[in-house]
Amino acid sequence: MPKTNTLSVEPATASLAALQQHTPMMQQYLKIKAEHPDILLFYRMGDFYELFFDDAKKASELLDISLTARGKSGGNAIPMAGVPYHAVENYLARLVKMGQSVAIVEQFGDPATSKGPVERRVQRIVTPGTVSDEALLNDKQDSILAAVFCPAQKANQALVFGYATLDVTSGRFTLCELSGEEALAAELQRTNPVELLYPDDFAYSHLINQRKGLRRRPQWEYDLQTATTQLTSQFGTNELSGFGVQNHHIGICAAGCVMQYIKDTQRSALPHIDRIVLESHNDTVVMDAATRRNLELTFNLSGGTENTLASILDKTATPMGSRLLQRWIHRPLADVTVLKKRQRNIHALMNSPYAQLQDALKKIGDMQRVLARLALRSARPRDFARLRQAFSLLPDIQSYLELEIENAQHSDLPQLATKISQYPDFAELLEHAVIEAPPVLIRDGGVIKEGYNEELDHLRALSKGATDYLEELELREKERTGIASLKVGYNRVHGYFIEVSRSQSDLVPVEYVRRQTLKNNERYIIPELKEHEDNVLSSQSRSLALEKRLYEELFDLLLPKLAELMQSADAVAELDVLTNLAERAESLD
Repeated sequence: MPKTNTLSVEPATASLAALQQHTPMMQQYLKIKAEHPDILLFYRMGDFYELFFDDAKKASELLDISLTARGKSGGNAIPMAGVPYHAVENYLARLVKMGQSVAIVEQFGDPATSKGPVERRVQRIVTPGTVSDEALLNDKQDSILAAVFCPAQKANQALVFGYATLDVTSGRFTLCELSGEEALAAELQRTNPVELLYPDDFAYSHLINQRKGLRRRPQWEYDLQTATTQLTSQFGTNELSGFGVQNHHIGICAAGCVMQYIKDTQRSALPHIDRIVLESHNDTVVMDAATRRNLELTFNLSGGTENTLASILDKTATPMGSRLLQRWIHRPLADVTVLKKRQRNIHALMNSPYAQLQDALKKIGDMQRVLARLALRSARPRDFARLRQAFSLLPDIQSYLELEIENAQHSDLPQLATKISQYPDFAELLEHAVIEAPPVLIRDGGVIKEGYNEELDHLRALSKGATDYLEELELREKERTGIASLKVGYNRVHGYFIEVSRSQSDLVPVEYVRRQTLKNNERYIIPELKEHEDNVLSSQSRSLALEKRLYEELFDLLLPKLAELMQSADAVAELDVLTNLAERAESLD
């Protein structure tokens, strides 16, 4: 990054004396920016997220937004750019696709009571490999965060890379060890990570420098003991032997870096990441990077998805099924036993009315990613509505499998069926708790269904009764005062008011207190209306607070069954792929 002014371009290096030249608000910004020097900082100010200095210049170029200025630093205007808070997800999606990362700084204090700048802190960090928001993801592609590691080479020692991947949107966590540069290049081509972590002393940058989403990490994050502690702490175990990875030290170092990074960025519990899988290449067909590219498995030579093997084979009913099929395509098995098992399952489905099953699967949706957001406590109201629908459909899917199992004794569909559980209690809970078509966010309420909570219903009734009261008050005051132009109204700035035309303002009673003067009207308040205002606003505030608490309780009620829910989602995804291949086998025969 070019240096034109130490403070304006690289706030991380600013001295205390230099900081004191700025306003308290800008000092706060610079201190937070110093903690995140390598990524964009979206700094909440009212209804906008603002960016300053080089972040503003960069965002202006990437997002094609206006570059303005605010105040001065070193005699020069401070560059500033901003985006409206209600549209931030759209801008984040564009940045993530470009491989950029963003720290979101929110206001946590009350501007009315704060002395000096309102308290702000980083609420979340959005990076290409750690996003879980639906708007920021491609629903048919895995979102892989990866880390690579290579220890210092000793004389005559074979070159081995540790490589770990994590899909935070499903909890799938893997590690492997790769011999030689060609093997690493092939694995990068296969997994196609959207974000790749590498140590700051990595000597093989020529293998990765053309990739987007590169993140240099400190060497200590790859320390074996540190990595082992990170992983065992996450999994709640004393050692890693239960996962069969304990002797793969180089791979563990890479996995530890991934775990450290995901904890740093998510800043929340990660209960859906509860295991790590050792990926062996002994039971797969080995292909180098050039072969994978030339076969056009999922991307054609132009970088598109048309006329690829996946485009022909993928008629899956769910996004999670589509992603699993692509993983199967990119990791062709050489294990005949597993291949024959898949063949038996596909054959059994071909001899069934699988179109009925596909219809049900289409309505299940992306259960895996919804559950990941549940685990991260970032699920939105519509995610709960989707889970409600999925829970209502799982019995139909199980019934179908039980019917077909009778005619498929030689398949493994019975075993797959046992992995799909039913959740009638959860289906009933969400049916009673969440309205049919909830809003996008819980922020403004209107999510919890009437009848779910008696106290919430009471508070809502107080608020809804406000309209009737205002109409009654307006009629009563017109009769009492004889002012025909009198109206009772409300706005968000001044609250409730009684409005009278200026020509009749001399008729207002003495107890009317002027609240606002307009060009042609005067607005007043009376004690009775003020009391009503306080009651209504209080009930609205209490109603929203209670609704948010009830919403959080839904997480608490569902999360104890998370592992079982994730297993069901994985099994449904596999069933989707098998059913899809049954259809493809018949249609393409």
